[in-house]
Amino acid sequence: MFRFDSALVWLDLAGVFFFAVSGSLLAARKQFDIVGSLLLASIVSLGGGVIRDIIINAGPPVAFSNPAYLVPPLLATFLVYFLFSSVQRYTALLTLFDAGGLALFCITGTLKAISAGLNPVAAILLGVTTAVGGGLLRDITANEVPQLFNPRDLYAIPAFTGAALTTLLWSTGSFNAFTAFAVAFIVFSFRVLAWRRSWHVPLAVRGWQRLGLGNRGDGIG
Repeated sequence: MFRFDSALVWLDLAGVFFFAVSGSLLAARKQFDIVGSLLLASIVSLGGGVIRDIIINAGPPVAFSNPAYLVPPLLATFLVYFLFSSVQRYTALLTLFDAGGLALFCITGTLKAISAGLNPVAAILLGVTTAVGGGLLRDITANEVPQLFNPRDLYAIPAFTGAALTTLLWSTGSFNAFTAFAVAFIVFSFRVLAWRRSWHVPLAVRGWQRLGLGNRGDGIG
């Protein structure tokens, strides 16, 4: 069976970095200063993990007990500060980095839930919560309509897919570095395709029509 002690930390840090870049890109687009960029990067990249650790009662959240988790938001903030002038027209970058964070966090959140002794259903739910929690906090803080509630996009469903696949692979003894990469790739591709092709699920009431929500430049996508 896959031993994830050290690998889990690296996967988690990679997810933190991807989400942090998405936060700094959104901060730049909203014309926040560099302090606001750092704070938004920290909120989106660490928020989901903090929620996860509190739910499983893991003691002080790893974001506060391991200084390494503070490095990705700092790195993302300065990368965007120096490079944003050359990429500011490519708003798709925000979605790509967000998708990368989503793909990794649904895996690490699920694995941490399993290691804490949660049942498979609870592990899947916590994996989804870990994946979408930071993005939800980011969008609310930046006064954006959260992608989680965007009727013309899929956000939680790719995370649910990844969490379910992770749980299934772990329970069958098939989870390893290769299958972890495969799950992350599936979730990332699913999320990006959903955004590119405006995939969606039915509205809350049958027969309702979708209102025009403007172009992609108005929101996260």
